[in-house]
Amino acid sequence: MSNSILSSENILLNATVGSKVDAIKLTGSILVDNGYVDPSYIGKMLEREELTSTYMGNFVAIPHGTEDSKPFVKASGISVVQVPKGVDFGGGNTVKLLIGIAGKDNEHLDILSKIAIVLSEEENIDTLVAAQSADEIISIFEGVN
Repeated sequence: MSNSILSSENILLNATVGSKVDAIKLTGSILVDNGYVDPSYIGKMLEREELTSTYMGNFVAIPHGTEDSKPFVKASGISVVQVPKGVDFGGGNTVKLLIGIAGKDNEHLDILSKIAIVLSEEENIDTLVAAQSADEIISIFEGVN
């Protein structure tokens, strides 16, 4: 995964959030702050969550915008928020790792497939949740081609 899509500025370690909504807003705000999306994209991430949960299992959620959020995406990027104590995503699901996605044009499918490869290994999820530096997280994603 290229540095322009995931850099250390896109990663927040040891976050504490009070709710699923706060977690999604935080994940989206990283994308906004680093120039990947307009602020309106966060609303589309929350709208997506209302339509269907972005909880993927194994303590991971992948918040992203709805189909009509494309005009708010300036460049492809991902944000990573690590919540070691977890946040309730409803239905008894706890999330410790949020990966926010913004895909320009159709790049979101390529980004999603690379994330899926990383997350298919449970040990990678454990490493991501326990990572002590952004470089640790980046190195796991860089191992995917």
